[in-house]
Amino acid sequence: MEHDSQSNENVIEVHNLVKKFDDHLVLDDVSVSAKKGQTTVIIGPSGCGKTVLMKHMIVLERPTSGEVYFRGSRIDNLVENQLVDIRTQYGFLFQGGALFDSLNVYENIIFAIRQHRKIMDWKQIDELVKDHLSMVGMDGYQEYYPANLSGGQKKRVALARAMAMDPYVILYDEPTTGLDPIRSDIINELILKLQRELKVTSVVVTHDMNSAYKIGDRIIMLYDGKIIADGDADHIRNHSHPVVQQFIHGRLSEEDLEALRHGGTKLKMQ
Repeated sequence: MEHDSQSNENVIEVHNLVKKFDDHLVLDDVSVSAKKGQTTVIIGPSGCGKTVLMKHMIVLERPTSGEVYFRGSRIDNLVENQLVDIRTQYGFLFQGGALFDSLNVYENIIFAIRQHRKIMDWKQIDELVKDHLSMVGMDGYQEYYPANLSGGQKKRVALARAMAMDPYVILYDEPTTGLDPIRSDIINELILKLQRELKVTSVVVTHDMNSAYKIGDRIIMLYDGKIIADGDADHIRNHSHPVVQQFIHGRLSEEDLEALRHGGTKLKMQ
């Protein structure tokens, strides 16, 4: 199914989100939205709350305070069995791919379908698997097991699996981590292809700035539990905040360099 992208509808909205783990404040009054048919990228240093924010979007984490909406309806206050149908409208690409080692590629892709739907027409399922693998350049690998695939191939199969239920939105957690620059760019191109051909809405957590600039319609930077930058690639590249510039250029501040050289001082950029 192709999703209409001409609307300004916010598919996901997070309002005034606060998340604490015991006394540790991870997200501090964060509000963000993901528009239909667009790719929203969340960047920031390790431990800044990027993945925690994404998990709230699918209610794998629940807010300490604040609200989460999917297609206009609040979802963070629903009980687990009410979330089952909503979660079938999400595809999720985990950081490591998270394929089931004991299942072959075909079985991995239809796993969610078998969980949530009664399969009546196996020929139709064969075609669905073939179509999804073709889209990521992996048709012909149906009988392969994950152990026989490279890291990049596993990511592509995992992406085909994320699309299997024809989701309204796909969440990507560090999709290029562990891949070399060429294989990372294959993943970037596939994310763009899905947006272009299926008009899918995407939220991508990454620390890969090449990827963020290439795929992001909107880039949001988290730091110390707060959003400190929000805009398109040019806005982020030219942002005046020193922490944004340090992060996108991959360099420490002079203060942090001094702390490292002389030891015994806590770094600001954790």
